[in-house]
Amino acid sequence: MEIRIDHLRGPEIAALLREHPECMAEVSPPESRHALALERLGQPSITFWAVWSGQHLAGCGALKEIDSAHGEVKSMRTAKTHLRQGVASMLLQHIIAEAKRHGYRLLRLETGSMPYFEPAM
Repeated sequence: MEIRIDHLRGPEIAALLREHPECMAEVSPPESRHALALERLGQPSITFWAVWSGQHLAGCGALKEIDSAHGEVKSMRTAKTHLRQGVASMLLQHIIAEAKRHGYRLLRLETGSMPYFEPAM
């Protein structure tokens, strides 16, 4: 498998990114679904990678620079045809290495902000 920077122009990437929120809808409540649209992933602060297995798209992921010391993992997705083959692990290791190379001291996975509720007494 090969990880390459992707410029979000191919139909394979578009299809995988369309699949992402559809699959989240099957397992997550609406307030817990977080995914950037294709157009928003192209902003200059985001580096986007695709994982290819030969001619087949195996997955994707991105790193957004929040500031000079802080990055955020975005749009991690493994294609259904490549599940349980180490795609996500390989890509996450790559993103972590890139964050270190950039000198980030903090790397987060944006999962939304859930309100905190104290139990009624």
